[in-house]
Amino acid sequence: MSLIREVIINKKNNINPVWIMRQAGRYLPEFREIRKNNPDFIKLCLNEKLSSEITLQPLKRFDLDAAIIFSDILMLPYGLNQKVEFKKNLGPILGDLNLDEVSKLDEIDFVKKIYPVYKAINLVSKNKLIKNKTTIGFVGAPWTLLVYMINKQSPKLKLKDNFFKDDFLINRILIILEKFLKVHIKNQIDNGAEIIQIFDSWAGLLNEKDLPNFVFIPTLNLVEYIKSLKIPVICFPKGIKNYKNYCEIVKPDAICIDYEVDPIKISKEIKIPIQGGLDPKILLTDKNNLKKNIIKYLDIFKDHPYIFNLGHGILPDTDPNMMDYLVKTVKDY
Repeated sequence: MSLIREVIINKKNNINPVWIMRQAGRYLPEFREIRKNNPDFIKLCLNEKLSSEITLQPLKRFDLDAAIIFSDILMLPYGLNQKVEFKKNLGPILGDLNLDEVSKLDEIDFVKKIYPVYKAINLVSKNKLIKNKTTIGFVGAPWTLLVYMINKQSPKLKLKDNFFKDDFLINRILIILEKFLKVHIKNQIDNGAEIIQIFDSWAGLLNEKDLPNFVFIPTLNLVEYIKSLKIPVICFPKGIKNYKNYCEIVKPDAICIDYEVDPIKISKEIKIPIQGGLDPKILLTDKNNLKKNIIKYLDIFKDHPYIFNLGHGILPDTDPNMMDYLVKTVKDY
């Protein structure tokens, strides 16, 4: 069994596997080389040969314990025929949502549209670099996808003032999302994903009172579905204040924490395996500072099942040598 699955399934606390969110991507010169010749991000995600190659790039450089497929949470709205494009310095821009069209969409047409993502997972899971390591698939949580689909851009730029006004639209989209997220998850697992991570990148936008309707219930439905397929699930509700409450309601197999929470409090309150926490900006400082902060997390969770990761994706300006140092420091602990 791979080290990450040992931590999650067997609650092993004497090992610290390591993988990094967005480990396949913009900080690697070999990725930038591919990107230069493939400016259309969606097309790149749908090129199974290149996306599997990109997924494996960090494993050729660093002694990581997992490959996470090079893809995007917005492949789901794309599969639902909503226009999705990535604009430089703006991020994702989505087209209008035609609810009638989406409501009539057939599962087979959805799978056909994003099928190369599953082929890429299959290629990765069969690669010899993956021996004794874990292939991770992922989805966006319903709330985060809902935000993008209605807001049509990152809420970092602006969340529409009237976002919550159309109850019918919101509830309709949540029902559609649950259906197609399950299809998306099942296809990833059928093609070799051994763990699914659910990214709720915009969970922090909500007030406590709105979490049950938009985060807890929709995510719990997915968690229960993934567990029914006998696959571990990691949840990452970035920006929420009460991780303990989230874990008690949603019941993931492991919880990924962001860099704004107190890891000591987490270690005392949460019983399930923990992942992540380190601020990605620390990789932009120096090796001494990086080491000090890595050791801090490893010491806090030394008696707790723990997977080393960041509290968000690795930043594009990161020096690959710092990533190498990070992995070696964790492995030498």
